[in-house]
Amino acid sequence: MSAADTHEQVVGGRPLNPPPASHRPALTGARRTGPRNRRGRSLPYLLIAPALLVMVAVLGYPLVDTIVLSFQDERRNNLWMGISPPWVGFDQYSSVLGDGVFWSVVLRTVVFVIVCVVGTMGLGLLIALLMTKVSNWVRVTMSSVMIAVWAMPLLVATSIFKFMFDSDYGLVDQMLTRLPGIDYTRHNWFLDPTTGMAIIAGLVIWGAIPFIAISLHAALTQVPKELEEAARIDGARGFGIFRFVTFPVIKPVFVMTSTLSVIWDFGVLGQILLMRNGQPEQDYQLLGLYSYTQAFTVNSFSRGAAISVITVLLLSGVAVYYLRQLLKIGEVE
Repeated sequence: MSAADTHEQVVGGRPLNPPPASHRPALTGARRTGPRNRRGRSLPYLLIAPALLVMVAVLGYPLVDTIVLSFQDERRNNLWMGISPPWVGFDQYSSVLGDGVFWSVVLRTVVFVIVCVVGTMGLGLLIALLMTKVSNWVRVTMSSVMIAVWAMPLLVATSIFKFMFDSDYGLVDQMLTRLPGIDYTRHNWFLDPTTGMAIIAGLVIWGAIPFIAISLHAALTQVPKELEEAARIDGARGFGIFRFVTFPVIKPVFVMTSTLSVIWDFGVLGQILLMRNGQPEQDYQLLGLYSYTQAFTVNSFSRGAAISVITVLLLSGVAVYYLRQLLKIGEVE
């Protein structure tokens, strides 16, 4: 047998001397970078491209137009006569940031948001925990009622609260007057801005609780029962189980819903306008309403645009905090 025949001899179907590396087939890793794999990586971006285009058209253009408007001085005569408004640079921002009324509105807005978010998240979490302890038919009934509240139009909900606290026929005044030693006949709750804003905060909390409670209840159903049983065996009870076992599991949903509540409560406008019959007093001004008033009541559209941009920047800080919290949660998991 020649050397060439020996080189070609095979054992078990494989050659004794494998071919040189230059003649071997390409490794499978090389095929992973082929056109098919590149198309697979780009497919998710192609799928979300239509949604991104719609978001840019619906949200991006108005935001850019508002920013441009804030550097101008556009008033009603510019709109009526078609005259281009003059550019004033940062004058609108200097005027707004140097106005003490604006900072009082910011402080009032921050306090209002804190009260609404704490009330919404606290009551929503308690209701969600209650839903895990009741029977199925009670849970379904609670969910149905909350969905009806969530779907109720803002005008209807505001009308109910106005009727309850009306100074002439208000249900709350009548019930309090029946208590011994208390006379709330024809009591106007909105003469004092503190009580008036508290009623509006109650309206906001009442309308936001269903979303928070149902979302947190869905998160609570994902808590492993084995972890709670193990904590009880180790001696944990009540709040300790919730703090060290339950809450870490629902924390991502809690952070998401609380951040959404902050953003929504910063934009409260319709509730105040409807409760104050379209003419809210100065002590009832929040940032969203203040921007609206400056633009359409004072007829300084650019000043209102500057206030809106400042509000967006404040909310961007909340969004950045929210994203950082999500990243931290992802790193821990």
